Amino acid sequence: MAKPLFDPAQLPIDAIAGEPPVPRERLQAGWLRERFANPPDWLPETSDESRSPRPNPTPASVLVPLVQRERGLTVLLTQRTAHLNDHAGQVAFPGGRAEHDDADAVDTALRETEEEIGLHRRHIEILGTLPLYYTGTGYAVTPVVGLVAPPFELKADPFEVAEIFEVPLQFLMDGAHHEVRSAVLPTGRRAFYTMPYEGYFTWGATAGMLRNLFHFLRA
Repeated sequence: MAKPLFDPAQLPIDAIAGEPPVPRERLQAGWLRERFANPPDWLPETSDESRSPRPNPTPASVLVPLVQRERGLTVLLTQRTAHLNDHAGQVAFPGGRAEHDDADAVDTALRETEEEIGLHRRHIEILGTLPLYYTGTGYAVTPVVGLVAPPFELKADPFEVAEIFEVPLQFLMDGAHHEVRSAVLPTGRRAFYTMPYEGYFTWGATAGMLRNLFHFLRA
C-alpha cells in the first residue's frame, strides 16, 4: 500500500467557500424528487482531476444515500479501512468499479452498496445521477443519488469498510462548512474541499461530489 503523501486534516484552511445554505424546504424528499425529475440548467464544479483526467479512466459508481430520518435527511457515509490500495482510511460513499454484468451505472452503485455495507436495493429509491466525477486515481465516477427508507440492516464488509456513519444533509449543504485546503504534490499544488463533522473528515472526491450536489440543489 502506498503511504499517503499528506494528512489533509493537518493542513491549514486556505478559505471557506461560504455560500448560503440550501433552503430547508429543498432538503425534503418530495422537493428532491421534483428537482431530479425536472433538473434546471446548472454548472458542476470542476476539480483539478476533472480538468485533466487520466486517459481511459475506469468506470465506477457510488451511491449518495439520503436516509429519511424523522429529524431530517442524513447522508450515509463509510470510513474505508486503512490497508486499501486506493483512498485508504478516507470517508467515502459506498460504491466501486463497474463489472461487465452490471446493467448500468445505477446497477453498479446498488450492487456495490449491498456488497460493502449490506444495504439492500429494496430500501433505495433512485432519484437520479450527478455528472461524472474524475478522481486522481484514474476513475470516472457516476454519483447515483437515492432516498433510503428505514428500517434497514447494515453489515460492513470488514475488508473495505471500517465504519458506517451518517451526517445531516443540512450540515453538508451549507457553504459555511466547506473548507478549501491545499497541498504541494510532486505534480504541483492541489486544492480540494474538506467538510469536517464530529471527528469525521470528508475531503477529496467525496467532498467534491457533495459540492456538486450542493450546486444542483441551489440552482
